[in-house]
Amino acid sequence: MNKTLEDLKAGLERFGEENDHASTERSKRMLNITRDTGEFLSLLVRATAARSILEIGTSNGYSTLWLAQAAKATGGVVTTVEYAEYKFKLALENFSTSGLSGAIQPVLDEAGRFLQQLRDASQDFIFLDSERIEYVGWWPDLKRVLRPGGLIVVDNALSHEEEMAPFVALVSSDDDFETSLVSVGKGEFLAVKAPSAKGV
Repeated sequence: MNKTLEDLKAGLERFGEENDHASTERSKRMLNITRDTGEFLSLLVRATAARSILEIGTSNGYSTLWLAQAAKATGGVVTTVEYAEYKFKLALENFSTSGLSGAIQPVLDEAGRFLQQLRDASQDFIFLDSERIEYVGWWPDLKRVLRPGGLIVVDNALSHEEEMAPFVALVSSDDDFETSLVSVGKGEFLAVKAPSAKGV
């Protein structure tokens, strides 16, 4: 076990809780995943042997560390996209002390624009934890860039069930995907793209 990394995670958990409790502006809150969600994501990356991992919604990098820890084991890289420069800078500082920077490619950009630049079927694993009202609009590109057999995991499926409902319904009705809702953390919505899926 990497004690430095574990200490960093624990520190970020404390910072996230204290910061979010004190912040009145949503844009200043870290809104991090729970520890059990981090463990779940890490396990999924390892189980699927994912190497091209895309995270949309870096925040201060807490969730990225869980993904990158698993990516290091699979020989993969996490491309993590954040729009808020304030959070992006915090994440860069955390990555530099994590010992995992070689497995992380941070991107400061608007997610919808960045998705349009990615190649078809280029991603093995996508973790979505961003602006939920944008998910439906991003879906054509999310589906396009995920390889057949790839997995999408979406946070807040239970904590923000009503807000997530249109996206969950859209993906669940897509014949190219099998879906499941898992009661880990704030609720994780999983969607696996059929190995036989063609095109977008």
